[in-house]
Amino acid sequence: MFSSFFSTAPPVDPNAPNFHPVSSGKDASQLFGELEPRDTEWTCAGGFAVETQIWYNMLEDGRSLMCQVIHSALGVWYPTIQFTCKIYDPASGESTWKSINVTNFVTPPPGLDKRSSKADQFMITHKENPGSDTPESYTIRVNLDNELQISLDVTRPASAPGWKVGKGPQGGFSYFGHDPANAEGYVVHRFWPLHHATGTIVRKGHAEAIRGPGMFVHAIQGMRVNLVASRWNFAHFISPQHGGCTAIQMEFTTTEAYGRHGDKTGFVTVNVGSLVLGGKLAAVTAETKYPGEALPESAGVMSRAVHSKTTKDAETSYDAPTELVFRWAAPSIVTEAQGPIDATLRIDVGQPDAYKGLVEKVDVLAEIPYVIKTMVNYVAGTKPYIYQWYNPAKLNVHLPSGLIEGVDGEVELEGMLYNEATFIS
Repeated sequence: MFSSFFSTAPPVDPNAPNFHPVSSGKDASQLFGELEPRDTEWTCAGGFAVETQIWYNMLEDGRSLMCQVIHSALGVWYPTIQFTCKIYDPASGESTWKSINVTNFVTPPPGLDKRSSKADQFMITHKENPGSDTPESYTIRVNLDNELQISLDVTRPASAPGWKVGKGPQGGFSYFGHDPANAEGYVVHRFWPLHHATGTIVRKGHAEAIRGPGMFVHAIQGMRVNLVASRWNFAHFISPQHGGCTAIQMEFTTTEAYGRHGDKTGFVTVNVGSLVLGGKLAAVTAETKYPGEALPESAGVMSRAVHSKTTKDAETSYDAPTELVFRWAAPSIVTEAQGPIDATLRIDVGQPDAYKGLVEKVDVLAEIPYVIKTMVNYVAGTKPYIYQWYNPAKLNVHLPSGLIEGVDGEVELEGMLYNEATFIS
């Protein structure tokens, strides 16, 4: 805090870039960075930072399951650690939601590294099995209260390695501030694009076996949450066809303060994503859109989440999407099936008074800890909402031969799409 009062650094051109997106300086061949062990370690950074690990699963019986650990640091205050869980049944519309502040959070637990963590309410253990078909796994054991306990074993197949955009220690990072080496803040995402989960859920004393594919993400917002982004989009598509196929996107749009020419040139949109086809990680995508600049209709690399149709939602006052289009394009990274890949997913989510597959409209300030709530509301005057949908969807893919056995040129994949649209300001 005091360094800004007594800085002796030379003056900075106020019109110089003060946002450096993860895609900067990377061509198509440099997008895929395979995860290293330390990429998914807990950093538990001080200052203002929110760090999270999330496991999303689409169960064989049609339900969705999300488990999340959130580590929120707020300057001089002691960090808040939450465990949240949501189970959603699209057939009945029933949603089970739990969010608790945990106690005695520790990473690493004794005998493990910082990819594992524990608290009084949970134990998450990362394991390695190198050289096998499932080289990494997590065991998740959670006792949230007397009404809900969860036991999951999550394995990542060797054919779908974890990824970040770009190789090396800086892979995955977008930096805020004029100097990336001394950044004011950052955003970073690391993914497992496909995993398989088996386990048990106990609700109100009733145990049920569950299984299904999913994804994992470790993400950090390394600055005040209200300064990072004005919008977020997230898409997670899974199809069981052809040995398992997934499509992931994570997108954020900066606030007005961070852009190509300094303050007031923001609202830069950064999107990263991946495609798993035929059970194999086939492409990693990343694209940046600057305000006032139109993206081409087609390109060798695309990573886009477009609210193609919107309407005013009277409940939230935001122009919310009624239709979204997600695009992925990049060269195949599968050695034996080289060539361009291009995928499109279009989803109609209906009108605000009759949404299709709406899981929830989350009033964020009603869910987050009081101290964060006060800071966000006071500093930004915001009322953030997260729209969550879960719907049947189709992914249309143009792909090189050999990528999916028996498929040459084009395929339509049927599956389920979980997607979020977040409005912050």
